[in-house]
Amino acid sequence: MTVAADNAPSTSGNEAIVLNSTTFAYPGCEPFIKGCNLNLPRGSRCLLIGANGAGKTTLLQIVAGKYMVAQDSVRVLTRSPFHDLQLTCTGQLSYLGTSWRKDVAFAGYGVPLQGDISAGKMIFGIEGVDPARRSRLIEMLDIDLYQRITTMSDGQKRRVQICMGLLKPYDVLLLDEITVDLDVVGRLRLLEFFKQESEERGATILYATHIFDGLEGWISHIAYMEDGAMIKGGDIASVREVSELAAQAPAAPGKPPRKLLHVVEDWLRAERDARHAREAAQGTGDAAAALETAVKPQRTPFMPSKHLAFFR
Repeated sequence: MTVAADNAPSTSGNEAIVLNSTTFAYPGCEPFIKGCNLNLPRGSRCLLIGANGAGKTTLLQIVAGKYMVAQDSVRVLTRSPFHDLQLTCTGQLSYLGTSWRKDVAFAGYGVPLQGDISAGKMIFGIEGVDPARRSRLIEMLDIDLYQRITTMSDGQKRRVQICMGLLKPYDVLLLDEITVDLDVVGRLRLLEFFKQESEERGATILYATHIFDGLEGWISHIAYMEDGAMIKGGDIASVREVSELAAQAPAAPGKPPRKLLHVVEDWLRAERDARHAREAAQGTGDAAAALETAVKPQRTPFMPSKHLAFFR
């Protein structure tokens, strides 16, 4: 299955996430998300990739119901995530992003990650949790329940956030760069946990990251974004460059095998080269004018001005 913008995905009734020409624009701006199509069946593990600013975080937030789009353009478990609050309130749809410095929020809870409070008090303060699942997460993430938030590193705080976000079972999980602060062992153990969740419970995971180590055998689907549009993707068997990774012959001595990182690197380089070629074709005059506009200081109320001297 491809996800070209002009081919809306077909549905079979087993979909966890369906994007149907999804388009979104911030107020007063041109569309930022442009006609994205994607179809993820239940139990799939999809890697969402693209350059910085491609629209990955915005797309995840749309799927999480944080932005309003047309009801039929985004479906999670056959429902609109923005209009059906039960999806998030029950924990069926869970989103873990990078805003942990202010709050940890999931399934209707908001627990501040500030103040002199222990990890255990935060984790055990959430009611309605399976004790076995909680114990497994605490052990897997190697959390010191007695350590206080004010003494934790960013990586330790991230572990607490992840633990709290996973305490209640989900059907669809959206992940936005949550492993960025984890060490190698913690990240690999977490990925294995997600794989078990999808295989044993049928949970669906959409994961945006720039870290590709160990993902070759983990992903079942892939989606590549460029400038707000879904350019290529689907199940890994339908994406030639990715499917060839599993079929490649053993590498020659002294030559490392080709990995997912190399595939993504090729895509990103091709995207960058095409962008530079387009910019060059527009002429140096336009580029020079744009540069002059960018570097020319624009007077604002916060810049030195003789008219604002009386504020000093």
